Amino acid sequence: MIGIIGIVIIFAMVFGGYVAAGGKLGIILKSLPFEMIMIGGAAVGAFVLSNDVAAIKHTLKDVGKVFKGPKWKPADYRDLLCLLFELIRLARQNPVAIEEHIEAPDSSPIFGKYPKILNDHEAIDIICDTMRSASMNYDDPIQVEEVLDKQLDANYHHAMHSSHAMQSVADAMPALGIVAAVLGVIKTMGSIDQPPEILGKMIGGALVGTFLGVFMAYGFIAPFAARMKSVIDEDSHFYKLIREVLVANLHNHATNICIEVGRQNTPHHIRPSFADLEEALKAVKSEAA
Repeated sequence: MIGIIGIVIIFAMVFGGYVAAGGKLGIILKSLPFEMIMIGGAAVGAFVLSNDVAAIKHTLKDVGKVFKGPKWKPADYRDLLCLLFELIRLARQNPVAIEEHIEAPDSSPIFGKYPKILNDHEAIDIICDTMRSASMNYDDPIQVEEVLDKQLDANYHHAMHSSHAMQSVADAMPALGIVAAVLGVIKTMGSIDQPPEILGKMIGGALVGTFLGVFMAYGFIAPFAARMKSVIDEDSHFYKLIREVLVANLHNHATNICIEVGRQNTPHHIRPSFADLEEALKAVKSEAA
């Protein structure tokens, strides 16, 4: 919703101010289809040329993040802490029993309580791989933390590709606008024998290309790229929480302490309150009893 409001404000302020200053939309509207074909078509072509099919699909999918916002909500962080609590407690009570859950999370009754987390392959891979390593006595907290950091960095780098791709298009748009404007000037020079009023309209139409290139770059595409990066950064806290809890577990802290370490290392605006989490953990304990 906030993204749509932003788009409305951009259009209202730019074109509203132009009209209020006495500008006429006729020249812009007349040139708009042709300029957009040149600028937009060149931008799309450059985007396709510089990315493979998987990256293109990834970027188009991530455009929705501009309007949807972060995937993980405060309630999801609470559920994640509850899930990790159950897994850590079971692993300490019965190291053999935990194997069936981390080897086949899709059929695990523990993971099944949290379908949104279960459907996220990145979160499941981090949890299961780390707990599997611990069960194999690969329990040096420093080594595990290094492995987790590398895994998180690789996943973050992959997730950021869509934002980088959009930013590259934004960087190219002003230059593509100049290309369209130059073509308009070339067209105008071919009609130099026309009266001034006609030449004025033709030059005005050519300048629409420069306007559109800059307007689209800094009014839409660059903000889209920035918003995508912001959402990806926000969602990355979810996976960092997993690392904090599992590393604390390898330090052999009490299960409740491990969960509290994760909670306290979560940004305040998405952090579940102590009371809320305590209530959720009580419910988990009562179900297991």
